Amino acid sequence: MKSCLEPCLDRRRFLRASAAMAGTGALCALPTPRIARADQASATPNAAKLGWRVTCAAYTFHRLTFVETLEQVASLGLNAVEAFEWQRLSAQHGDVQTNATMPDQVRQQVKQQLADRGIDMVGLYCRDLDSETAARPVFQFAKEMGVQYLVAEPAFEAYDMLGQLCAEYRIKLAVHNHPSPSRYYNPETTLKMVQGRGPWIGACCDTGHWVRSGFQPVEALKKLEGHIISFHLKDVDNFGERSAVCVPWGEGAGQIAEILHEMHRQRWQGDFGIEYEPYSPENAQHAAECIAFLEKIAGQLAG
Repeated sequence: MKSCLEPCLDRRRFLRASAAMAGTGALCALPTPRIARADQASATPNAAKLGWRVTCAAYTFHRLTFVETLEQVASLGLNAVEAFEWQRLSAQHGDVQTNATMPDQVRQQVKQQLADRGIDMVGLYCRDLDSETAARPVFQFAKEMGVQYLVAEPAFEAYDMLGQLCAEYRIKLAVHNHPSPSRYYNPETTLKMVQGRGPWIGACCDTGHWVRSGFQPVEALKKLEGHIISFHLKDVDNFGERSAVCVPWGEGAGQIAEILHEMHRQRWQGDFGIEYEPYSPENAQHAAECIAFLEKIAGQLAG
């Protein structure tokens, strides 16, 4: 089953450093990037041929601000980012975070920053969607920012309410998994909760966490076929160890090549999100190595 997400890997804009900042008062303007105006070739043309989009989970750069993260994403030649709710927006905005508490004026500034870089905020990782009181402002914020799917690990009893909000706002819910003993560590649990929920609710497959919990990711993906919205694609150095650390795709025990072949078999289309942890100044280089590996395998599959 194909995802409804359409790949948009037809442009690439490189960000060059900027320290300019305008505005006064409580709501300072965000730094204005100086961007090469000529669109460049996509960093992932082979992936695009298969209907795959490579995104970057902002948590890869969680010690940076969201604006600084956008600079990293643009430098990788990617045009999609998955934000997370507790990331600081920028040094100029103090404690403002990338979530529904963001003031309206700042939201407009962020939308302009995204547009100037040619980046879409396609996803948002959420901490609390367990009640309508908590969830509705998140959906409203997500709709305004152009978000296509929310990533979360909601309470089991919240699914009926979330299904209604997904249909109302036309935003998907991608159920994420952390390692054992978290709520969704077992892919069977995820399948049980998303099965029969229609096209608005599915899985965000964190393959590295499956490996850390002792699950073979390809087998988990076969179980979830037809219910997969997006990925936090990770390769890790050791199988079955909760403390296993991330390595570039294709260098560890995470079966990345096999995962890509499996998703090609499923004729799936959607987002492969890079989430590289923990934070290091070298994470941008690691992400570039991940992109190169996926492009190599996608080229073989597309050919």
